[in-house]
Amino acid sequence: DETIQRDLAVFDKLASEGHFPGGNRWLFDHAETVTPASLERIAALGGAISIQNRMSFQGQAFTDRYGPQAAAHTPPLKEMLACGIPLAAGTDATRVSSYNPWVALHWLVTGRTVGDLALYPPDRLVSRERALELYTLGGARITGENDVKGVLKEG
Repeated sequence: DETIQRDLAVFDKLASEGHFPGGNRWLFDHAETVTPASLERIAALGGAISIQNRMSFQGQAFTDRYGPQAAAHTPPLKEMLACGIPLAAGTDATRVSSYNPWVALHWLVTGRTVGDLALYPPDRLVSRERALELYTLGGARITGENDVKGVLKEG
């Protein structure tokens, strides 16, 4: 969160100078360990967040390093959604993960790593519908393209 705090200080300055007019879009990518205070600032400045399923591949290593309590809130999806921050999900392929969307969707819905470690308690999981929305319409919303893409429908 230290990096996010530094970045937010820059965004605060840019916003105070009028550099975010007319819905100028900006986002944080990953933001796995963002704090509630930073989420409030991101929301107030009109930012967005794009999360990836890195924890599906590195959840065990994260748990070993920081403990299961920290892993259970990484990334803080429920808090992001509660703040009303535009949120998108993706794979970050091929740098961190596979481009296969089903791996990312599985992680969002089950909270489990590819090695079957349960990272999140049931109250921290998202529904299949919400996961699909974050993966499709969520991305279109943060790029301002939700009028032309992001919805799975006939035709």
